[in-house]
Amino acid sequence: MKRLFLNIAMMLIIWVSFSSCYKDVILPPVGTNPNGPPKFESFANDIQPIFTANCALSGCHVVGSQTPYLLQGLAYEDLVGGGYVNTVVPTSSLLYQMINGDMEVHIPSATERQAIYDWIRNGAPNN
Repeated sequence: MKRLFLNIAMMLIIWVSFSSCYKDVILPPVGTNPNGPPKFESFANDIQPIFTANCALSGCHVVGSQTPYLLQGLAYEDLVGGGYVNTVVPTSSLLYQMINGDMEVHIPSATERQAIYDWIRNGAPNN
């Protein structure tokens, strides 16, 4: 009887040990392939609103503060003319590196960062 009780207790301990351990698996959203064909992104309709909401804030990327200035009407020229965008090798763009590095906390949405990346891969058109 004592042996049966010990075997049951041991099995219970093993079961609790294994059932309490788990691993969170975070899968990317279905259909997201960062290296797939770039989606068409309009600078005025898709990209500028991202910068306006997340970057063109007081003390950040506004006139008189940090460059590039990301206010509407100034952002495109400052990004493309200022050397922040490399359409030949998009991953070497300073803009791409910053939004996926130090500035990722300000644009936490992977979807928004992908939109900016797709815009660069499409040649960074002013549309």
